[in-house]
Amino acid sequence: MALILSIETATEVCSVALHDDGALVDFKDWPEPNAHATQLGLLVRDLMQRSGYAFSDLDAVAVSEGPGSYTGLRIGTSLAKGICYAAELPLISISTLQAIALGSRINVTGDEHIVSMIDARRMEVYCQSFGQSLVPASQVEAVVVDGESFAHLLEKGKTYFVGNGAAKCRPVLTHTNAVFPPEVLCSAVHMGTLAAEKFKAETFEDLAGFTPLYLKEFIAKKAKPLF
Repeated sequence: MALILSIETATEVCSVALHDDGALVDFKDWPEPNAHATQLGLLVRDLMQRSGYAFSDLDAVAVSEGPGSYTGLRIGTSLAKGICYAAELPLISISTLQAIALGSRINVTGDEHIVSMIDARRMEVYCQSFGQSLVPASQVEAVVVDGESFAHLLEKGKTYFVGNGAAKCRPVLTHTNAVFPPEVLCSAVHMGTLAAEKFKAETFEDLAGFTPLYLKEFIAKKAKPLF
C-alpha cells in the first residue's frame, strides 16, 4: 500500500487527490481561476478530513512539476514541500503534460501519438508528444503554433491534441490526421498511476533543491499610474 497525496496547480484548475497504490480514493478541486493561494490549503485540509486519513498515514506527496502557471506551480510546490517537511515524507514530481496525456487516453484509439498542450497565451503552447505507453517522444518545449507545426507527426498518422491549449490550435492545425478529442481537464486525479510508479521505484526529489519546470521566468507587470 502506498497512500499518496497529489497536488495539481499548473493551470487555472486547482485540485488535490488521494490515491492508494494508484487507485483513486477521493479528490477535490476548485475550478475558478486565480484562487490557488486562497483555496489550495483548504482543499487539502478538507480532502484529508473527508477521507478519514491523517497526514501521518501518507507515504508520499506528489506535485505537478509543470510546465504551466508560474505562480500556480510555486504555490503547489511550496505546500507540497511544507507537508513533506512536517510529516517527513518523500516528494514525487509528476510531469503535468504526461498526466494530461494519461487522462486523455480514454479518448484515444490505438497507439497514435498524443501531443499534450498547456495554454501559454496567444498562439503559444507548452507541449510534449507521447508515443506508445505514454513514453515521451519529444522534449518539453514552448511552441508558437502555425499551420506547419507538428507536420512530422501528422504525416505519420493520426495525432491527438489534448489539454487546455488544444482548442485554440484547432483552426490552425487543419491536417486530416489532426484529432481534437473532448477536453480532459488538468487534474490531480490523473497523477495517481504515475506517482505510484515513481514511489515503487523510489524516484524522489530533493526537498531543498527541487524547483518546478517553469520554461519561462515570471515577468511582473508594471503597475498603471493612478493619476
